[in-house]
Amino acid sequence: MSKITEGAKAPDFAMDSAAGPLRLADFAGKTFVLYFYPKDDTPGCTNESKDFTALKPEFDKAGVAVVGASKDSLKSHEKFASKYGLTIPLGSDPEGKTIEAFESWVEKKLYGREYMGIDRSTFLIKDGVIQRIWRKVKVAGHAQAVLDAAKAP
Repeated sequence: MSKITEGAKAPDFAMDSAAGPLRLADFAGKTFVLYFYPKDDTPGCTNESKDFTALKPEFDKAGVAVVGASKDSLKSHEKFASKYGLTIPLGSDPEGKTIEAFESWVEKKLYGREYMGIDRSTFLIKDGVIQRIWRKVKVAGHAQAVLDAAKAP
């Protein structure tokens, strides 16, 4: 049975980012978006991160922080952010502890081959409680849908 449900307490986490450590405690009393993506500098992940970056001023205006995360290294994240002008912090979770805590490390299938990988998933968290969950995210329009949900009363 899944522990990660809307209305549940968000799992505690700690990841490094180019902007410094990211922890659940950093967002106490705040609303933030945490999105997991499979890999830096791949088409879907690039578009998703560019979309969240483009909407960052709107998220800022709504008082909502946005954090992306993958298993990529800090060095990879820095190169990725620099190449595309990304302005949102990217958490590095090489051991997958945070990814697993959010139940985003899942069995996937590609061309009949089964393997474990990151489910493109997004969590809207307010005061440490998960408000909304998006699983198996389709990138087109996703960042806007998350923004709309974040701004909803």
